[in-house]
Amino acid sequence: MNLETENMDSEFLISDLPLQEKLSALPQKPGVYRFKDIAGTVLYVGKAQSLRSRVRQYFQKSRANDPRIDAMIAKVRDVEITVTDTEVEALILESNLIKEIKPRYNVVLKDDKSYPYIVLTNEQFPRVFVTRKKSGNGGKYFGPYTDVGMMRAALKTVRDIFRIRSCNYDLSEETITHRKFKVCLDYHIKKCDGPCEAYQSREAYAAMIEKVAHILRGRIRPVVDSLETEMKKCASAMQFEEAAALRDKIRQLNVYREKQKIVDTREVNRDVFAVVTNNDDGCCVLFCIREGKVIGSRHFYFSNSADKNHGEMLEYLLERYYSEHEDYPDEILLSDDLIEPAAINNWIALRAGQNIKIFIPEKKDDIRIVQLVHHNAQYWLDELQIQRQKRGEVVPHAVQSLQHDLHLDTVPRRIECFDISNIQGSDTVASMVVFIDGKPKKSEYRKYRIRTVEGPNDFASMQEVVQRRYTALEKNKDSEPGLVIIDGGKGQLSSAVDVLHSLSLHIPLIGLAKRLEEIFVPGQSEPILLPKTSSSLRLLQQIRDEAHRFAVTYHRQIRSKRILRTEIDLIKGIGKTRSKELLEVFGSVQGIKFASLEQLSDVVGEKLALHIKEYFSEDGS
Repeated sequence: MNLETENMDSEFLISDLPLQEKLSALPQKPGVYRFKDIAGTVLYVGKAQSLRSRVRQYFQKSRANDPRIDAMIAKVRDVEITVTDTEVEALILESNLIKEIKPRYNVVLKDDKSYPYIVLTNEQFPRVFVTRKKSGNGGKYFGPYTDVGMMRAALKTVRDIFRIRSCNYDLSEETITHRKFKVCLDYHIKKCDGPCEAYQSREAYAAMIEKVAHILRGRIRPVVDSLETEMKKCASAMQFEEAAALRDKIRQLNVYREKQKIVDTREVNRDVFAVVTNNDDGCCVLFCIREGKVIGSRHFYFSNSADKNHGEMLEYLLERYYSEHEDYPDEILLSDDLIEPAAINNWIALRAGQNIKIFIPEKKDDIRIVQLVHHNAQYWLDELQIQRQKRGEVVPHAVQSLQHDLHLDTVPRRIECFDISNIQGSDTVASMVVFIDGKPKKSEYRKYRIRTVEGPNDFASMQEVVQRRYTALEKNKDSEPGLVIIDGGKGQLSSAVDVLHSLSLHIPLIGLAKRLEEIFVPGQSEPILLPKTSSSLRLLQQIRDEAHRFAVTYHRQIRSKRILRTEIDLIKGIGKTRSKELLEVFGSVQGIKFASLEQLSDVVGEKLALHIKEYFSEDGS
């Protein structure tokens, strides 16, 4: 154990001994791991075929640089694991934990709960109706339908063809035997076959509901084949009326089928997924293709997707989608490779009860279908950003460029900048300005009087103000900035870095030196020099200049108050209250100086008025 820990010091990027020991003791078994920060908050949940190999990869020096992973690993102080028997069990546990905990560094799927479903209830004689809520009562749900017209057409088709009960009766063997309910109007107009009075058996009703489920899943061919077989039997038995009714049902199904959009000439059952991303947003579109026709499409939005692997996003969506839906296709087509395809394959096969081919297409026709879905995903992502633009939520180009130029983990939508202001070390103050999405948020500006530093020491002053700000951040639960700017060079930056490290905060931090507009980054000896025409640099300059203006303005206020108070405080008998009254009445020291004795007496009394006049007469001015 000791020997392994010593080896890890040179191989891994961590110095925390308990964490080293945990990493060295990880088992080579499948399971789920959780990275936690110093406060015990779960940062990330992942699964692995081998916990030892997968988790240790994150901390190896040889790992490829990834800003998102680097930022996360810098916060990790503990690793918690759960060992499972199989990789499939790990996948299920991971999916449940992500839904429950919603860790910061896992991709977040935004479900739209407003779309309706068609439900087949879990009853002896199931009903069929529309709902917007999925309950855990064992019913079968079809949808959600993003196209309400398509949903109504599907519902009308099954109700026109099959005699499904519309009543809310609690039908059971006991209530039917005791004739608790009577047939309603639907029975008399041939919309229901009367199971409430045992005119239709449970077996016959179940066979009908099975056909309904096939149609709602888009599998119309088996239903048509079954009805054609029944029709031929009726015709052979000279039951021509029943045969004609079945013929009409077949015609209605064929009409419904022809209205569906054909995207594949082969009558295959497929689900096709394609994902696109832009900065922190992502979108995945699903086409449900049954018998070569699109019976439905659905789009999903992701947040926290900056720098996320598309395969990771697809994996998460497949886990979520097929844990909530029971309609499994024969094939699943994807736009990108999965991270751990074997686990996903095994899990879906286990749930479906059969092997399902999951692949990235290579044939021309299949590629065309995935491209169609990909174009739809891009459309929906563009639509999201257009709507955000209308609501004023779009992140400006300059802020996005800043993320790229500074190699930041996420878009720095909130930026905080600090500046120190003093004259020869007197009345030292500091300012903090806040920019959100590239615009000043003046209600969140803060100004500080330096308390602990004597004389002109910008480094120590910067340490004090950063300490005060980010200690308050934890107490007040304010939003953590995506970037902190320090007005100054390496010295001021180092002072701020020391403070953030002592607070165990890992906020991106830069120093901006005014002389050459050099950008200093912790851990880099050479500064970053951006082109003068760069939108990123112009934004940084705007923020730095605003912090400087705010600090200088505050410094002038403090200095003016000190000068005024010193002048008046020298007068015997004048304290803060009297000083304030005089300034309010006469407006300035000059106003007090040239006021008459009577005017001064009206404010402070004759005795103090005489002291004031004597003071200014001795002043000789």
